[in-house]
Amino acid sequence: MTPPADLSRADFLPETVHKRDIFSETVSGQLAGVADFPVVLRKLDTVPLYARPIAWGLARREIKALRAVQGIEGCPVLVRVDKTGLLRSWTKGTPLQLAKPTDPAWYRDAKRLLRQMRRAGVTHNDIAKPQNWLMTPEGRAAVIDFQLASVHRRRSKLFRIMAREDLRHLLKQKRAYAPNLLTPSEQRMLNQKALPARIWMATGKKLYNFVTRRLMNWSDGEGTEDRIERDGPALRTALLDHAQVRDVALCTYALPAKGVGLYAFVETDLPAADLAGLAPDPKPDLIQPVPALPRDAQGAARMDALQLVATNRLDELAQIQADDPALAATLKPIVAARLNLTDRVLRS
Repeated sequence: MTPPADLSRADFLPETVHKRDIFSETVSGQLAGVADFPVVLRKLDTVPLYARPIAWGLARREIKALRAVQGIEGCPVLVRVDKTGLLRSWTKGTPLQLAKPTDPAWYRDAKRLLRQMRRAGVTHNDIAKPQNWLMTPEGRAAVIDFQLASVHRRRSKLFRIMAREDLRHLLKQKRAYAPNLLTPSEQRMLNQKALPARIWMATGKKLYNFVTRRLMNWSDGEGTEDRIERDGPALRTALLDHAQVRDVALCTYALPAKGVGLYAFVETDLPAADLAGLAPDPKPDLIQPVPALPRDAQGAARMDALQLVATNRLDELAQIQADDPALAATLKPIVAARLNLTDRVLRS
C-alpha cells in the first residue's frame, strides 16, 4: 500500500478500539482529509508509568522493523511516530485462522514475503500465530504485528536461524490448512526445529506455561462452563425479577492472571450501575446493558455472536455479520460498548 504524499500533519480520527492491555491500546481509524487509506494507532500515551519502559521498548522494535520493510508488498506502512504512539497503515485482509487458505498461490506469495523481509535483514519472530498472517482481498499474503521483530545488520548465524524459524512457522500454517501441499523437503523442515527452538521448548516454554497457566491461571479454559452453571441461575433469577429486564445472556472469557470471567449481556433500558446493584454475589465480572440481544429465526439469543463479543474476536464477528445485515445492525451498539478489550482466549 502506497501512502498519500504527506500524512505528518493529518489528524487521526479514531473509529474502533480493537485491543487494550497494559502495554498499549490498538485503535483503527482514518486520517482527516485522506481518503481510502485506513490506519491503525498503537496508542502509548495512556500506558501506566511503570509499564512505559517495556511498552516503548516493544514499540521501538516495531518502529525499527517497519522502517526496514517499507516498500515490501504485504508489510504495513509506517506513517509517523510521536508522543501518542506509532501510526501505521491498516492492512485489509482475513486472519489465517479464518481464511484457511488452500490455494498454493497464497503460500508461494507468503514465501516471497519472507524472502524479501530476509533481504531487508528482518525476522518477524511471531508468525507462529495465525492471526499475524492475513489473506488480502486479492488473495495475497500479508503480515502484521512487528513488536517482536528483529533487524539484523549482518547475516549472522543467529539471523539465519531466526529466518529459518520464520519459514518453519509458515510451514506450520501450511500443515494446518493445506497439508496436501507440503513437499517432502518441507515435511523434513517441520520435523527439524532449530537448536534454540528446541532449548526454548524444553526449558523456557515449560516455565512460561507453568507460570501463566498454573500460577497465574492466565488462559486455561478448564472449568469454563462451571462458572455459568454455578453462578448463572441465581444471577438470571435476580435480574429477570426486575420488570425492566427483558432477557439475560451469559458468556465466559479469559481473565488475565485471574482465570475465567463471567460476562452478562442484559437486555434492558436500565444503566449498568443499577444492574450491578441487582446482581447477587458473586457478581459477574462484566455486565453490559444492551438495547436488544441478537436473535436467530426462532427467537433464541445468538450465543455464538455474543461469545465473540465477550472474547473480543472482531475479525470473526465481521465474518458472521457480512451476509446478515439484520444481525450487524443489532450487534453494532453491543460491539461499540463492549467491555472486554483484551485478546486472550480460553483454552479448551
